[in-house]
Amino acid sequence: MPVESGSSAAARQAKQKRKSHSLSIRRTNSTEQDRSGLQRDMIEGQDSKLPLSLRSNLLDLFSQIEREFENLYIENLELRREIDTLNDRLAAEGQTFEGADLAKGALKTKASHSTSQLSQKLKTTYKASTSKIVSSFKATTSRAVCQLIREYVGHRDGIWDISVTRSQPVVLGTASADHTAMLWSIETGKCLLKYMGHQGSVNSIKFHPTEQVALTASGDQTAHIWRYLVQLPTPQPVADISQTPCEDDVDFSDKDEADGEVEGPNDCPSVRVPTTTLRSHQGVVIAADWLVGGKQVVTASWDRAANLYDVETSELVHSLTGHDQELTHCCTHPTQRLVVTSSRDTTFRLWDFRDPSIHSVNVFQGHTDTVTSAVFTVGDNVVSGSDDRTVKVWDLKNMRSPIATIRTDSAVNRISVSVNQKIIALPHDNRQVRLFDMSGVRLARLPRSNRQGHRRMVCCSAWCEDNTSCNLFTCGFDRQAIGWNINIPALLQEK
Repeated sequence: MPVESGSSAAARQAKQKRKSHSLSIRRTNSTEQDRSGLQRDMIEGQDSKLPLSLRSNLLDLFSQIEREFENLYIENLELRREIDTLNDRLAAEGQTFEGADLAKGALKTKASHSTSQLSQKLKTTYKASTSKIVSSFKATTSRAVCQLIREYVGHRDGIWDISVTRSQPVVLGTASADHTAMLWSIETGKCLLKYMGHQGSVNSIKFHPTEQVALTASGDQTAHIWRYLVQLPTPQPVADISQTPCEDDVDFSDKDEADGEVEGPNDCPSVRVPTTTLRSHQGVVIAADWLVGGKQVVTASWDRAANLYDVETSELVHSLTGHDQELTHCCTHPTQRLVVTSSRDTTFRLWDFRDPSIHSVNVFQGHTDTVTSAVFTVGDNVVSGSDDRTVKVWDLKNMRSPIATIRTDSAVNRISVSVNQKIIALPHDNRQVRLFDMSGVRLARLPRSNRQGHRRMVCCSAWCEDNTSCNLFTCGFDRQAIGWNINIPALLQEK
């Protein structure tokens, strides 16, 4: 029996492999599922340093984008076909009118007027249908003015959270990875007090509704309640900083500036012992907030639970479980006993404590990546931000689908909503801060260059509704907080 040589056998195997590969390519043209399977095989065969799971995830995302654009393209073709059909019908009607025994001039005018009206209506309808896709890129005729007023420098590491007191005296609070929280004079930028009671990164700071009491959450698995007593210094004249339009200002440099060691305030008084320590979590406490009235607080942790505590007794009242992954944020309603928690499991949950006998919970799955924050507005809305680069506005009365969706070019961190102006401030990973209204229309972008603005990721934003020189504050991992004066023209808000 003849024996095949090694080289001829290898050649035959290679030929059969190429033949089977070409056959598999022909088969994959039949269905989209087979095509995606082939693409995965091709990716597996390519030389890349990316992990296979990450490459497969990227392929799925690009496939979703392709399907979305394909649907838009088909919808566009159908709209154009309808426009052509209606235009042909109008042209035929115009010819009929002109052939009648009636006055031609009047009929021509009527036909022209009706054609103009219908064309305008079609244009409006077409524009409205397409504007849903690019609502966050709408150009504005008026330009909002954003002025950098003051920088608050003193932390030795990145600042995770920022908050403004709800009662007098009005001060600014920052929570930092350097294990401290600081209170600042808004008008002078001077550090008024430093809290040094935590043994880990301070991830959140919130102030009591009526008293001079602060609530901080930390990586040391605890939340602290501590009292402060500050005296505001005499305001200094505001530096002459030229007003800068917010829209599309030029970024002079994308290169990070060298971060030198920032000397902390030496004359700043400190508090080292909390009045109350809340212990129950088995992981990092990432956020905490006061319930309406200030008698209870809620904490969110990486142990996938949120805890409700009684402030007076420090006892655990309820443990809110159900999230599949680590929690990222928690927020309470300003006037009702409602809590919203967000998580890395791509969902956020609404907890209702208005009825003491019933503690209902609703789960909302509107995002495709980590929900970084979800906050209440004064009305009946919840605004959620995510690492999937979207922000969604929800109606509490009907939360089956968002009433507005904002699409951005970077992951969104802890957002805030202005009570008076109803403006959403979006801090981004790409060092930008953008402003939108509740309908999803872009209003402004805060200036950022090598001379002003944040140089690293912007972690959080907070609005100040009191009559101060700054009405918006932002903080980032460049170790500084910034106070801004935001002037939104009335006509721009109405749009």
